[in-house]
Order: sequence, then C-alpha cells, then structure tokens
Amino acid sequence: MISAATPEDQRALAQLTTPCGQDGSGRLRYSAAMHFNRKGMLSDAALEAYRMCSPYDAEDPAGLLRSNGLEREIPKVSDLPGDMAIRLLVEEVERYFAGMNTPGIAEVRAGLSRWQSAPVTPARSPANAVIEKWLPFALDQLGKTHPALARAISLANPHLHWLTFDGYPVEEVGAEFATGHAYASIFGEEAGANIPAVDWDMGLFLIPPDVLYRDHKHQAPELYAPLTGPHGWRFGADRPLTILPAHKPVWNDAFVPHLTKVGPVPFLCLYCWTKDVHAGAEIVPASDWDALENLRLKA
Repeated sequence: MISAATPEDQRALAQLTTPCGQDGSGRLRYSAAMHFNRKGMLSDAALEAYRMCSPYDAEDPAGLLRSNGLEREIPKVSDLPGDMAIRLLVEEVERYFAGMNTPGIAEVRAGLSRWQSAPVTPARSPANAVIEKWLPFALDQLGKTHPALARAISLANPHLHWLTFDGYPVEEVGAEFATGHAYASIFGEEAGANIPAVDWDMGLFLIPPDVLYRDHKHQAPELYAPLTGPHGWRFGADRPLTILPAHKPVWNDAFVPHLTKVGPVPFLCLYCWTKDVHAGAEIVPASDWDALENLRLKA
C-alpha cells in the first residue's frame, strides 16, 4: 500500500498521479512507480502496468491496474499534506507563467522566485459558499486545457484561506459582488504565516457567472491571469467592454481603472499584486452599471 511518509514520497505520489494527457506524464508516472516499487509499496505487477503505459501520455494506468485485479494499488492523493499540496500548486503556477509574454510578467515571476522557498503554513478556511458552489465548475472548465493546473488547485483548495473582501462599501461595489466572490492568497501577508510583512501578493480569485466587478482602481500594479473565459473587460469608466478569452492575461498599471463582467462560466484567475499591496482600492463611479449587471455574455 502506497503511503507518503516522507517529502520524497509525497513528491513521488504527486508525480504518480499526474493527470493523463500532459506531455511527458507517462514517463513521469513510471519513474514515480519505480520509486514506490523499490520501497516495497508497489508490486512488480503494478510497476509493469506503469511501464506499459509510459510511452502513452494519454493512457491512464488505472484502467490496466483494474483489469489485472490490482485496484488496491491505484494511488490516491486526497490525503496529501497541505504544505506539499501548496508547493505543487506553486510549481504548476510557475509552469503556467513560464509560457507567458505580457507586460508585468517579469515582475510577477521575479517575486514568485523570491518567495517560493518561504515557509508554507496551510490554513483551512471556514466554509465558503462561493467556493463550494462554483470552484468545481471552474476547475472542470480549466481541466479541459490545463489538467495539471486544475488538479493542483483542487488539491490545494482545502488548505487555502478563502476570504470575501469587505473593504468596499456595499452601496458602491454592489450587493451582488459584495457577497459573490472569494479570493485566497497563496503567498503574501494574507496567506497567514507564509511570508510575514511582504509587499507582494499572489493568489486565486473566483467570481460566479454573470456577476459584475464594478470599475475600481488601486495603487498596486496587478496581473490577472484568467483561467476561464470568456469574460468582459474595460479600462476606464463608461467605456465599451472588450471580450477576452481564457488565458489572455491582463496587466493593470497603478491607478488604471478596470472592470470585469463575468461570462457564463465562473471567473477563476491567478492574480498578483507586485508592490504597494497595502494601499487599498477604491470604486470608480460609472453610469452604466445597471445595464452591465443585467447583461448576459455568450460563451
């Protein structure tokens, strides 16, 4: 029976369950299977199943294990320790950002590199209705194109401290958004003890379908990396919306007003504030919020 008693075992377990379809995943799973076979946690017959599947990234060894009566050797990662789950998420985020060429990405990656070795303190947050209802939907959409990142978010989710921001007056930001969003800092001051008193913050942000995040601005330069789409954007009060697909990054310079109108799927994104994270944010008045809140974008 596979167990993850050491950090090496934990990493190998994560590799053993790498989602099928990812380039190189077949050989990665086989390498991890050899680790557990050497430790006596995986049988020779199960190792052979991983070897046979290793040239085929899209082939799930679980099917072959079941057909050979080896169901008990199919690995599970539901009990992966929180610090390892968050580390794996950061690794997938690094891979995601590595393929990006957009304003601000150099600052984001430099900050991530600076803080990725900091202590990780998982914090199980209270139940959050927005996350419970909408995160599975969003991850299902993300998993169609980025299965490893979707799985990493799913594994880390129980160990993230999800919050609903209450810094805007409800009458300014709108009642729908005020309770209809959640965010979790992965690295930064609001992530708990992960990095004390740093002027940098990166995390995940989720808004349900059709919700309007009204025009606002802040001193902190910010990268949005939408993992789902399409959604509507604009960068100035009362301007027309621009519809952008998933994986089209958005960089907001300091004090540039911006608005997000969520489309028919939940808005799930990676965000990063690269400095001035304590300066706060404010709503920028516009005349068309009622119309935008009633607008329904098409998929």
